[in-house]
Amino acid sequence: MTVTQSGPAASGATRRLPAKVRDCGTAPPHPRPAGRDQYTISEVAQHTGLSAHTLRWYERIGLMPHVDRTHTGQRRFTNRDLDWLSLVTKLRLTGMPVADMVRYAELVRAGECTFAEREQLLTAHREDVRQRIAELQSTLDVLDYKIDIYADARRASERF
Repeated sequence: MTVTQSGPAASGATRRLPAKVRDCGTAPPHPRPAGRDQYTISEVAQHTGLSAHTLRWYERIGLMPHVDRTHTGQRRFTNRDLDWLSLVTKLRLTGMPVADMVRYAELVRAGECTFAEREQLLTAHREDVRQRIAELQSTLDVLDYKIDIYADARRASERF
């Protein structure tokens, strides 16, 4: 069993995200091999940019539970695992603490009865992200201001 995103269906139909959102607006570094649904840890590391050590750690802490294994014990990741890792990577990029990501994974595994709690967790995190974006925009404005001052001073000195 793997952790995956789940959401409410409207009128019995599955809701599809726009491709840009579904793919998080970026192409994977290495496309998935067509017709495959089994990947080694090194293939997943190459595809995701995460190290094998990080993938093992994610599994150990419950962020990537139930990764299938071969009869010899080697991990075999599926396309669902890659989809989940894509989400986890985006959450991490937004600064979500690992503990919150693990909690989110637990809620997903618990099923539909946790939709409200998942929404609350993601909504709170979205507000944190928005605040950080506002802080970064303010900092960028200061940098732009300072750069403009130096550019004006340089141009003025070049006129003489």
